[in-house]
Amino acid sequence: MKEFEKSMSRRNVAAALAGFTALLSAPHARAQSIADFYRGKTVTLYTAASVGGGYDQYARLLAEHMPRHIPGEPNIVVSNMVGAEGLRVANYLYNVAAQDGTVIGGLSRNTGLARFYGFNNAGIQFDARKFHWLGSPEQEVGLFILSAKSGLHTIEDLKTRQVTVSSTADNSPTTVYSRLLNVTLGTKLKPISGYAGSQACLLALERNEVDAHISGGSSAPFRARVLPWVAKGDAKVIMLMGMKRDPAFPGVPTAIEVEPMPAGKQLFEIAFAEQVMGRPFVLPPKMPADRVAALRAAFDETMKDKEFLADAAAQKAHIDPVSGVEINALLERVYSAPADVANRLRSIVK
Repeated sequence: MKEFEKSMSRRNVAAALAGFTALLSAPHARAQSIADFYRGKTVTLYTAASVGGGYDQYARLLAEHMPRHIPGEPNIVVSNMVGAEGLRVANYLYNVAAQDGTVIGGLSRNTGLARFYGFNNAGIQFDARKFHWLGSPEQEVGLFILSAKSGLHTIEDLKTRQVTVSSTADNSPTTVYSRLLNVTLGTKLKPISGYAGSQACLLALERNEVDAHISGGSSAPFRARVLPWVAKGDAKVIMLMGMKRDPAFPGVPTAIEVEPMPAGKQLFEIAFAEQVMGRPFVLPPKMPADRVAALRAAFDETMKDKEFLADAAAQKAHIDPVSGVEINALLERVYSAPADVANRLRSIVK
């Protein structure tokens, strides 16, 4: 009997030691499980952008450099899923895509506010706040570009007659900002929707089909097209659409600075939340928390990676990152805006 009790005692001690060892190694095991999951896998980055534009450029930079910061170092391949001003990719990620960590989305910056504005309600099959936002490599500033052929030169001139503006869609930043400027500053902007993308909008300006273009952002390819026009005097940047000024246009004010009334400034501050999101990347809503944390950490580390920064600089891709946690918090603030302010903004942009 005593031998049996001694045997049981030894077994209990062994079991306790095994349990204690397991507790100590649990964090390592979890880290290993992430590495084991990703090792040898391919992660697909679905971007809403067409090939060759600014969003596509940032997606391919991320795909090139982020894998070495993910445990297991999976490959990342970019797939362009164009359609509905970014809603197609957002709907896919929310409802169809694998939720296991093998899919990343690259959205248009205005997709996060799509439900706030209520555009195309039937087409919005996601809650932007429930995505796990990965982050953005840059915070954007849009450009109000006025053609010299329009005969207009100043912001005050925009109030004298109808001014046509090339746009991609009714929920694009170009259209939203045009309507907001009309109400707050008294401009007479008329968005012409239907252009295939930012480069097509610029081509319309170059061909004198429209008087102006108001961009949501200003990527390296976009600026490469616009800056020579500005240098030659064929076009002029008269206002900036964002929270801060652009060093490339030091004398050009933001719309917030131009707007004299506090209520109007508040409307712009909400509308420009998407500018803070810049070139956003997201993860599906039901993705496991530990893999969300791993990819967010990998994204943040990539933004400080010397090889990534050198590659971005060579491509003239501006890097001014914002974290996924910050974007999720920003969206919560926007969707919690006072009802009277939110309703006024919605009525303006519809």
